[in-house]
Amino acid sequence: MLFYLIPVFRAVEISFTDWNLLRPPKGVGLENYGRLIADENFWHSLRVTGLYVLYNIPIQTALGLFLAVLMDRVVRALWLRAVIILPYLLSSIVAGMIFVWLTNPQLGYINAFIQGLGVERQPFFGSPDQALASVAAVNIWKHMGLTALLFYAGLQSIPRSLYEAASIDGSSEWHTFWHITLPLLRPVMAFVLVTSVIGSFQVYDMIAVTTGGGPVDATRVIVWYISENAFNFLRMGYASAMSVVLFLILIAFTLVQMRLLRANQSDLG
Repeated sequence: MLFYLIPVFRAVEISFTDWNLLRPPKGVGLENYGRLIADENFWHSLRVTGLYVLYNIPIQTALGLFLAVLMDRVVRALWLRAVIILPYLLSSIVAGMIFVWLTNPQLGYINAFIQGLGVERQPFFGSPDQALASVAAVNIWKHMGLTALLFYAGLQSIPRSLYEAASIDGSSEWHTFWHITLPLLRPVMAFVLVTSVIGSFQVYDMIAVTTGGGPVDATRVIVWYISENAFNFLRMGYASAMSVVLFLILIAFTLVQMRLLRANQSDLG
């Protein structure tokens, strides 16, 4: 109630006002929402966020699933799981700063390495064409360990007798994965995708430390734009209206994903 529900209702209330934090809010009805529809910067930030989600989610999910299967079928050592989860334990600020240093065009080890391979040094976070993909790459590196552990936990719930029966019937590893492992991981897959998509839509701290929304608005994601309006331009009512719209978008995405993946059903039993 105190830290979640009340602030949500307060944000909705503020979205119907014109408030610059310096004077009492003035009611403006649906004016902020009408302004939002005509705001090209808002739609640009949504497009950038959507592109970031497309960069991030498929690769992060695929790598996490691959690591989980390796941990389940090849190496089950506890130390390996500890190493895989380490990047997730770093704060996004620290992870971002590490990669800003590693990718520095003049001094970064990554650029020195690719130059040694005969490739020109790359601007990464300093290029409008590479900045968003670079931020997504850091996020994938940071979160794929957690994704892998979630999938690994799901794999432990699959009865080994199913794999033994498939092996006796002559099923290949690939056929077993597609027809046993993947279907039985559906509830975990739904959880991973829902939480990952929500987290990707809300990316902010990684943007703040690596690109600051640039270059040339190439990484100006929706939460960054909301923050700019709220605290740089002091348009708290307009920022709250965008927050409400983002909330509705995330609710819609969540319901669609859970419906498509039948998250409340299991093929076990």
